Amino acid sequence: MAARKTVDLVAARAAVVAVADWARSGEAPEPSRAELAAAVRMSARTLAQIAPGSSVEVRVPPFVAVQCIEGPRHTRGTPPNVVECDARTWLRMIIGELGFDDAVRGGAVEASGSRAGEVGSWMPLFSV
Repeated sequence: MAARKTVDLVAARAAVVAVADWARSGEAPEPSRAELAAAVRMSARTLAQIAPGSSVEVRVPPFVAVQCIEGPRHTRGTPPNVVECDARTWLRMIIGELGFDDAVRGGAVEASGSRAGEVGSWMPLFSV
């Protein structure tokens, strides 16, 4: 298995800052698909870098899916612990605009499995 590429945390933060106004309010101009993809991918990969492991899969379709958090390794089929949301919800959580538990209760995040909630303990990822 190839080693994961290290995420440049400065570049990841810059990508998130570039779309933060839109993520917060939804009233700012919508970022380009490339800007949105960069912010989502780099931030999700940052989570995988700072919380390494394979027990929880975080999905932000259509941009990225990463595995994170130490624990039992998942290799085939549907993972037992999954967190899934849209790009704006993900960005709001990683900048601290929306709490993970609130997003789950509100239906903006689908979290399944006994370990999925551990993702919330890593939020926010970036201060903007």
